[in-house]
Amino acid sequence: MKVRVAASTCGGSSKLQYASSYIVDDCLAIDAGCLGMRGTPHQQAEIRHVFLTHSHIDHIATLPIFVENAFEPGRQPVAIYGAPEALENIQRHIFNDEIWPNFVRLSINGHPLVKLVPLNEGSPVRIGALSITPVAVHHVVPTYGYIITDGTSTVAFGADSGPTDRIWKLARNSPGPLLVFLEASFPDEMHSLATISGHLTPALFAEEVRKMPEAKTLVAMHIKARFHDKVVEQLMALSLPGLVIGEAEREYQCGRSD
Repeated sequence: MKVRVAASTCGGSSKLQYASSYIVDDCLAIDAGCLGMRGTPHQQAEIRHVFLTHSHIDHIATLPIFVENAFEPGRQPVAIYGAPEALENIQRHIFNDEIWPNFVRLSINGHPLVKLVPLNEGSPVRIGALSITPVAVHHVVPTYGYIITDGTSTVAFGADSGPTDRIWKLARNSPGPLLVFLEASFPDEMHSLATISGHLTPALFAEEVRKMPEAKTLVAMHIKARFHDKVVEQLMALSLPGLVIGEAEREYQCGRSD
């Protein structure tokens, strides 16, 4: 499998991420924080499945723009997957004819624009050769991490989350090698804020790594831009095997041939 981190900046450093989107095997995305601002409408239309971790703005900001760009008459609509609460939030607060046209209502007749697919925690969804399993993690709103496998390798997206356990237990029973995307939002000295907001610091990041099977590549993501240099310094001081700092538009691979 291959995963590309979508850029969320217009120029400037590729190391800074203001919003989150990942593209898996060119066919599906995890989150849409910046997905609708990337490439041409034709390129965006190649992605027909978007799995939301949760409904915070840095993970859904460009979702309505993406859905509009990816719409092609006569083709199956883009499917948006997520926890029932996340889908309810985007319908109530975005697709409501006030912030954005109600694509859900407009999809009832004629050419459907979007399809909302609520996920059951722990129940996998099949997209082509990929199996995607949503796993509840620890955040301030209902949030899913995802385990994606093609039968020979596995990618785990930890999502926005404080310390959690179930996703790493499932990862242990998934086929390897393992590629992990794990957040590290705040520096260690902001432990209290990280805890109350459901995020990780580098020290907490290291504790999560101890729970998971050995990852061939461990990608640190969701580093708050204001604290990027300090968080990176603290992460690298941990000397964790396989650790890299995530960069925009870099492709990460996981499989027998990488």
